[in-house]
Amino acid sequence: MPEPVATIVVPTYDGETYLERLLVAAEGQQVDGEVELLVVDSGSTDATLDILGAHPAWRVIRIPNEEFGHGRTRAMAAALARGEFVVFLTQDAVPIGDSWLAELLAPFALHDDIVLVTGRQVPRHRAFPLQRYEITGVFSGMGPDDGITVFGAEAVKLGGPALDRAAFHSDVNAAVRRSALERVPFRDVPYAEDQMMGRDVLDAGLLKAYAGRAAVEHSNDLSLREYGKRIFDETVGLRRIGTPIPPLSRRGQVVLTARGIIGDALRIARDPGYSWRRRAFWWWANPRYHVRKWSAYRTATRVDPSDDRTVAARSLESERKSAQR
Repeated sequence: MPEPVATIVVPTYDGETYLERLLVAAEGQQVDGEVELLVVDSGSTDATLDILGAHPAWRVIRIPNEEFGHGRTRAMAAALARGEFVVFLTQDAVPIGDSWLAELLAPFALHDDIVLVTGRQVPRHRAFPLQRYEITGVFSGMGPDDGITVFGAEAVKLGGPALDRAAFHSDVNAAVRRSALERVPFRDVPYAEDQMMGRDVLDAGLLKAYAGRAAVEHSNDLSLREYGKRIFDETVGLRRIGTPIPPLSRRGQVVLTARGIIGDALRIARDPGYSWRRRAFWWWANPRYHVRKWSAYRTATRVDPSDDRTVAARSLESERKSAQR
């Protein structure tokens, strides 16, 4: 059989909420060449498998839940893929438009050394303001929404914020040149495998790109409590892969919390997407997310990342895995 131009990989676990929309959007992509469609499910107990059963174009690989690992499972999927490029979506990331895939693959044609592409994420309308503005800000900083930005070795030399921006990568919406995975494989780490790959690509002297037109709708549906635990996981995960994050003082926590609350209050006031009633609600509710964020972040900067028991007690990832047993 001819090699597909791309393999779209979606790891799933109880992903019924957005999965139907994702599958339909992925199936409707306009791109030259065959596209292989692959799901790796790690023990779903909701309607995920029923939804997949109604979409026979997707090949479904089922693994026990305890075998799932962010890097390990993606490496397994890439080994099974036949496409020249392996495209990753999370189960709650819905492609926007029928040219999403073509735009995500476009940077690879610019240079053979471009081996990794990150696509844009657009927060859902109901995302709380802190999450909404943070996601928009991160991807605005990566490059223009209507173009391609390429990052290379010069960012490694500059270090600091320039390197952090260049190395940023998210498997929510991404593509990798399959032939490059022998040189820069997925690391089998508990968290932040995508951020590690972004750094590994640059350290290897290769190029990565940001494709602003390859957008998906995505923002995590989290309660206030879950949001704090997610911040804790992300921060500890970055520390575990070697990202230098200094301990945050109590005073620093207060300053960052106040700055975030004031900044978002001004953004909410100017946001045309909110009615006056919604503005009033978020002026009251959004500060709690800032308090929760910086409290969890401070804890994550001060905990011993090698203390698995203490980390697990505060981790959303560990909490969800325990609930699955």
